[in-house]
Amino acid sequence: MENAARGPRGLAARAGGWSARHRWAAVGIWVVFVLVAMVAGSAAGTVELKDSDQLKGETTQASKITEDAGVDEPASESVLLQARNGSLKATDAEFRSAVDAVMKAVNATGEVTGVTSPYTTRSISKDGRSALVQFDVRGEAETAGERIEPVLKAVADVQDKHQELRIEEIGGASMNKTFDDAFGDDFKQAELSAVPVALGILLIAFGALVAALLPVALAITAIMATMGLMGVVSHVMPMSETANSVMLLVGLAVGVDYCLFYLRREREERAAGRDAHTAMQIAAATSGRAVIVSGVTVCVAMAGMLFTGIGEFESMGLASLIVVAVAMAGSVTVLPALLSLLGERVEKGRIPFLNRAKRGTNGESRLWTAVLGGVLKRPMVSLVVAAGALVAIALPAIGMKTQNLTLDQEFGDSVPIVATYERVNEAFPGGADPAEVVIKADDINAAPVKSAIADFRAQAVSSGASRGPVEVVTHDAENIAFIYVPLVGGSDQEKAEKSLGILREEVRPATLGAVDGVQAPISGQVAGSKDFNDQLTGSVAPVFAFVVVFAFILMLLSFRSLTIAVTSIALNLLSVGAAYGILTAVFQHGWGASLVGAEGVGAIISWLPLFLFVILFGLSMDYHVFVVSRIREAKMQGRDTRDAITHGVVTTAGVVTSAAVIMVAVFAIFGTLSMQSMKQMGVGLAAAVLIDATIIRGVLLPAVMALLGEKNWYFPTWLRWLPDMTHDEPVVPVEGGAGVRGHDDDGRGAPVAV
Repeated sequence: MENAARGPRGLAARAGGWSARHRWAAVGIWVVFVLVAMVAGSAAGTVELKDSDQLKGETTQASKITEDAGVDEPASESVLLQARNGSLKATDAEFRSAVDAVMKAVNATGEVTGVTSPYTTRSISKDGRSALVQFDVRGEAETAGERIEPVLKAVADVQDKHQELRIEEIGGASMNKTFDDAFGDDFKQAELSAVPVALGILLIAFGALVAALLPVALAITAIMATMGLMGVVSHVMPMSETANSVMLLVGLAVGVDYCLFYLRREREERAAGRDAHTAMQIAAATSGRAVIVSGVTVCVAMAGMLFTGIGEFESMGLASLIVVAVAMAGSVTVLPALLSLLGERVEKGRIPFLNRAKRGTNGESRLWTAVLGGVLKRPMVSLVVAAGALVAIALPAIGMKTQNLTLDQEFGDSVPIVATYERVNEAFPGGADPAEVVIKADDINAAPVKSAIADFRAQAVSSGASRGPVEVVTHDAENIAFIYVPLVGGSDQEKAEKSLGILREEVRPATLGAVDGVQAPISGQVAGSKDFNDQLTGSVAPVFAFVVVFAFILMLLSFRSLTIAVTSIALNLLSVGAAYGILTAVFQHGWGASLVGAEGVGAIISWLPLFLFVILFGLSMDYHVFVVSRIREAKMQGRDTRDAITHGVVTTAGVVTSAAVIMVAVFAIFGTLSMQSMKQMGVGLAAAVLIDATIIRGVLLPAVMALLGEKNWYFPTWLRWLPDMTHDEPVVPVEGGAGVRGHDDDGRGAPVAV
């Protein structure tokens, strides 16, 4: 008992002990922290991620030139006029009358400027059946979608009067409005649904309202604090709306998980006969430590996104890292204080007639006891069958095709504007998403510069990269110009990228590149997509290496076992591989696609594999650390390895199952959205978590550990110089020895090791 006399050594045990002794102070500090973070964030404001913060390369260079010049590009719109039959041509009087009507109608709204006739800009299709009326929306481009409604109505009125033509508007503003109207509320509703879904599952898991509310309250306050901190941090690293949504998902998942681990252990110890104070001490020293190890590992995984060099990923990674750190801190500080304050009242609000899973003694799950019995009886068979099944599931990922989804892939036929986009691209290849050349010169009107621009326009068409019309907009005062080049290939990303390559590698060097002092980066949707994919591909290896290596080191130090560290990485990679296989099978090959509304997608959105790897690797560590910590704890109490595995798995099965069900339910909500990118993210995360909590933790982990036996705890002598972060320690007994009213598992009241 010498260690006990010195008091707890572990950070979690010390933090929990202090919070329990100073419970009102701990609660007060947490409340003040959340309020100060929110106020600071509100006062500082949030710096939004700009285009120039997104990528390295030409697209960023083009955005920076535009921003530095103070030129605000307006939101551009086009109205497609297209004959419904083959006989009507753009040169016919009836067609011209419709063009005049459109130009007059949009001008009359007062919301547009620079309305141009297709007969002036030569925006008439090769077959003569289609034409484009083009204009800009007044005001800032970012908010143009909020002002475009009168223009859309004016165009619709003209359509009603000219049924012989198809008259449809498309552009940045109209597309943003259409998608916001169709999916904006859908996405917000999914975020709002996550909290009640989590609460409902916790009510089933705990059977008591107070116990169920604690994890949700901790997660929500952690999210609120993080939102404030994000505002402050955004002045160093700008944040995006996507980062906010990912932070909410991750914060809810880990906040509930960490609290669930802690609270379930505290209830389990009280059910074993210990008083509330001792039960809380044991929970702090055991589950509290598991939360810290897990939290640090998840933070390391999220930090991997910072190595991509992509602004969106960096902001998502930092936001996720902050919310995990905040939730982890709250779990080991304010939660023990609340449990100490509540005592037996944590069981208040019992839900009558609620059928909870039957559990055996010591909080052991009868279901998982039965499953584990079969696994440990034939561990090699269990390993081969489970691993073989997961490898088979992962196999389709070998042929995974990633790309930026086209509009029809992303939204299908759920919104009419997608069909308009396709019609514009068919009639005017690349016209809906032209390449944009941003030219900066000392004197934009100098003769060599003007000559080079003219040559570029001519060669862009003669080289086969574009069929025109190539437009030029000059800003004399700022000495910059924009050249808009419709790319041959249109919505076909592969063909459009070939046209982009011709512009960048052949046409530009021969024209604009020959003039000294001229910068001419080429951006636009196709260029942005290519640059994003190139940078993402280049960052895969360093991100994977960083996450795997640091997770390995943390597991090695935390469990002081080379075997545990290696098996942890291997099992997590297997669950990620299975998730990739499911995504590829469903969304690329279409197996079972009708069940999730993903028919005809044919590809995985390019950012998802790396995003899933980082998120899943971090979240999988939650379960792994919790289960292995309990197995190690049992081993340190003197059990043999097989008995320790049985005890560790069956006593954690309930909490891991509850945590997994919550995550699966929350992620599945996003799998119901109409946007295929969100659907893919939701399905991928839900499937991976489900596999991880069942096959990986319930079958593969115990089978592997049973086969390894005492080798699970192998730690070579040449590594013993590494710092010891295991913090094995007995829980300090309550003065007078009244802390334990029952017996520990060996019947002698043995101290509980961490």
